[in-house]
Amino acid sequence: MMKLSAWRQMTEPGCWAGIMVVLCTLSMGADVQQALKTPSMPSTVLQRHKRSWRWDKLYVHEETPLKQNQKIGKLDNTLFSVDTRYNLSGEGANDIFSVNDNGDIFVNAMLDREKKSTYMLSASIINIKNRKLVDSDVKFVIVVLDINDNIPVFPPDLSGSISESSIAGSIVMTVNATDADDPTTPNGKLEYRLLNGTDIFNINNEGKIITLKSDLDREKQSQYLIAIHAKDIPGNMNGYSATTIVTINITDINDNIATFKTGKYHFNVKEDSEIGFIIGTLEVEDKDETQNKDPTFTIQQRYGEMFGIKRNNERDGILSLKVPLDYEKVKMYTFSVNVDEHTVSTKADNQGPNLLKRAEVFINVIDVDEPPVFSQTEYTFSIYEGPFKNPRIGAVSARDPDSTGFKIRYSIEDQNCPVAVDPVQGHLSLKWQLDREKESSYTFQVTAHEDKPNGLKSYAMVNLKVLDINDNEPELTNGSYVYVCESDKPGTIIGTIGAYDKDENSGRFRFTLTKKSSNFSLHDNQDNTSSIVLKQGGFSTEHSVEHVLEIEIADGGTPEKKSINPLPIKVCKCQPGRRIEYCMAYAQAGMSVSALLAILLCIVTILVIVILIVLRRRYQKDVLVTKSSGEIHEQLVRYDEEGGGEMDTNGYDVSILTSACHDSSFRPGAGPSLYAIVKKPPACKGDMAMMIEVKKDEADHDRDGIPYDTLHIYGYEGSESLAGSLSSLDSSSSGSNLDYDFLNEWGPRFRTLAQLYGVDGSDTDSSY
Repeated sequence: MMKLSAWRQMTEPGCWAGIMVVLCTLSMGADVQQALKTPSMPSTVLQRHKRSWRWDKLYVHEETPLKQNQKIGKLDNTLFSVDTRYNLSGEGANDIFSVNDNGDIFVNAMLDREKKSTYMLSASIINIKNRKLVDSDVKFVIVVLDINDNIPVFPPDLSGSISESSIAGSIVMTVNATDADDPTTPNGKLEYRLLNGTDIFNINNEGKIITLKSDLDREKQSQYLIAIHAKDIPGNMNGYSATTIVTINITDINDNIATFKTGKYHFNVKEDSEIGFIIGTLEVEDKDETQNKDPTFTIQQRYGEMFGIKRNNERDGILSLKVPLDYEKVKMYTFSVNVDEHTVSTKADNQGPNLLKRAEVFINVIDVDEPPVFSQTEYTFSIYEGPFKNPRIGAVSARDPDSTGFKIRYSIEDQNCPVAVDPVQGHLSLKWQLDREKESSYTFQVTAHEDKPNGLKSYAMVNLKVLDINDNEPELTNGSYVYVCESDKPGTIIGTIGAYDKDENSGRFRFTLTKKSSNFSLHDNQDNTSSIVLKQGGFSTEHSVEHVLEIEIADGGTPEKKSINPLPIKVCKCQPGRRIEYCMAYAQAGMSVSALLAILLCIVTILVIVILIVLRRRYQKDVLVTKSSGEIHEQLVRYDEEGGGEMDTNGYDVSILTSACHDSSFRPGAGPSLYAIVKKPPACKGDMAMMIEVKKDEADHDRDGIPYDTLHIYGYEGSESLAGSLSSLDSSSSGSNLDYDFLNEWGPRFRTLAQLYGVDGSDTDSSY
């Protein structure tokens, strides 16, 4: 027991220079002296001893310089023998902490309590031969003891605020510095004190609270910078300390009265300034901050209706215009303005009696050249539509507000406006007749300008309402919904018609039949509608004619307008409920006026076109006939038709061809060239067909010639005919007689030719 007590005294903190170990014996009822006996000591009685570890916690100081094999404790177990070894596990085992074969625990690194203050480890005994666990693990703690190695730290940018109206003892703010050392030891405890401002502020050494000692006035000083000192290990000269600057702002209250900066304010205002125009600013002086200023302004009662005043963002007075000014009436305004303010402190009562709480305002009205002023900004007139007896509508009026008083002239710049204005008197009158159904109202501007060079202008809006007269006939509506079904019985209402009138205030419509109908009757419903009632049934879509009712509608206006409207009634096959299945279609008996006009216009157009074509053709024929004698108009005529024969020469002038055959040097003397100049074969004594083809070819290739020629087909027999040519071209020129007796042999059809051209007939025709 003496040996164990001495060991405990050695392991108390402070016995070893910074390294202490405390071993707590946890014997489970075993005799300590027996546990300390060596195994070689003889014993007469064998006893069973309980196993136990003889400690539970170790201590080591932080930041202690390391020494080789620096021992901090020892493991001890009753089962330890030469065949066993101690083993460590847990936080820092075999790294920061190690154990040797004798159970001595060593620290291998410098420890920092602020990073880690305790380490949890486990100890066990292992048999070195079979590596088996001899005794179960036991946990123990290594505690790192604190040393004073950290200085106090203040938070950055410490600041606080307090109202200037606060009383002594009011809390300003709380200052809280931190020390990383163990707060349960003096190393982590702090004490505070103020280095300045002690006449106004105080700090609680323990509570770290700054309080107010005396009254404040923000207008004298709005901010304080206070130095605060914090030190650890209170009551000891040693230790670490830190200093910081705390900003204390004094918040404002409304404890000062607003006053004018000057006693007189002068402003110039043009007479044409608009309502709401800012005249100027009445600056005031108030030592309070802007948000705490609350001045009120009062204008002298007489001028309060003309001028207004309100505060701006800086709480100054803004003077504005409430009514238009007129230099010709008043050239100067002088009035007073008062300023007042209700404060939350009695300090304002001690500011003195000589405060500028009233100011005089002088407003000088400046004359400007003003445009004409209408008696009204907007005029409204009305006039009836239709033909007018008196086109006058009304009048506008404007004047020159200046003292010069120039004459005013009026005009309407819109050329499409139906109203004209008298340039001198301003009377408005109609330019043309109005129709309310096309346009029910008009809006236009009338311009008034000074009668001088570059005179000013002004404008007034005029609203003209067109009043209605009863000038439109009523029209039938819902006529398409009237039909009769084959199954309708007498008394059935086959449809309801209505009426529409373009006029504005038409009276009640009255419906009547212009002609009585044996099949239908008309019942006026007295509500601007009328019902068509079936008198007798028996209608059929197969055997039916079109039924048309002529309905007269009167609008009841003044004067009353009437119209007769045809109402065709269809006959239909209907399903139950008078749902139409099929209706008989009738051709439209009448035709509208517009359709008739369209047809007549088409007919006139066609006639004009035909007349123009005929005149053009006639003109072309006249031109061909009146050509000069030098122009050759050849006509090629068919001769294969039965007719008058060669004696019928009224329509065919072949003498020109004959003359052209005998005179190959003939050329047209005037007019356009008919044929290109080419070498022509002798066609007179050759083949006539060849000559005609040559003429045709020349005409086709003549670029300068006008197409005067008309081509006819000649049934030319050719030179190989036994009878020869029947043409009289050669006979007329030669005068020889031919014997046509052989024609009698050809049959009865040629006997007439034989008699005509026999020896007893005329040899020649004087017309050729």
